[in-house]
Amino acid sequence: MPRPVFNQERCKGCGLCVVACKKNIIVISDSLNSKGYHSATCSDESACIGCIMCAKACPDVVIEIYK
Repeated sequence: MPRPVFNQERCKGCGLCVVACKKNIIVISDSLNSKGYHSATCSDESACIGCIMCAKACPDVVIEIYK
């Protein structure tokens, strides 16, 4: 089962991964990282299909998909 992993500290919360997600399971979190940004996270890892569209859309290479 694919599992998305986000590097919360590098995320700027741009939202490009949210738009790219085919399953609509990536959201911007309410919590802040150490730089003051609301980072992206996955709301339901079990629904991830491993398409890697979120990782491709991320300009800061924050997302890795483990299969």
